Amino acid sequence: MEVAVQDEPKAMLVRISGRVQGVSFRIWTLEEAERLGLSGWVRNEADGSVKALIAGPEAAVSTMLARFWQGPWGASVSGVVSESADPDQASAGFRITG
Repeated sequence: MEVAVQDEPKAMLVRISGRVQGVSFRIWTLEEAERLGLSGWVRNEADGSVKALIAGPEAAVSTMLARFWQGPWGASVSGVVSESADPDQASAGFRITG
């Protein structure tokens, strides 16, 4: 009898740099995160980067990290830096905070 292995919950704090403001990056992130069933938030930073907390099943978090490199049409991503975070820091659902 096979036992299904559940994805462990995972959270990452991510900073995306490049041309990522003024190109609907936050809205795109919200839509992608909702499609993947992730929770967390995304916001613009004063230095021109975008910061996000993404939390959910490990496979979905990994997929989102890869998608950040592409971004929406008009974006030009030059860096994606991530660090582990506590999954409990993410509220239910995904939102734009700033």
